[in-house]
Amino acid sequence: MTIFKEKLDEEYLTTSEVKELLAEVEAERAADEEREMRYELARAIEHVNRFAHLDPEESRELVEELAELEKVDGPTAIKIADLLPQSRDELRAVFAQQRYALSGAELDEILNVVAKYV
Repeated sequence: MTIFKEKLDEEYLTTSEVKELLAEVEAERAADEEREMRYELARAIEHVNRFAHLDPEESRELVEELAELEKVDGPTAIKIADLLPQSRDELRAVFAQQRYALSGAELDEILNVVAKYV
């Protein structure tokens, strides 16, 4: 007999938004002295503390602004908001697995949007 898990919902979040959620979990665990923080949770909290550069509201605004651009879909906007690329080469790395290449003007347009939040 095989047991399958059904995916009920899926939502993409930026690292900054995850940091906020994990901070709530961490505070909840700290309040209860009986509960120990698992290794995976501690590593996840350490990761988001190190790599989240924007406030959750700013990161969501950036994602929404990027998603309005023609060549940027939702998951790619999340990646860009997490990485905050500063050059065309860094931005090309985000789009490396896409089936299309962006022109220099399109890359500059995305970088201009990112520059507002850096």
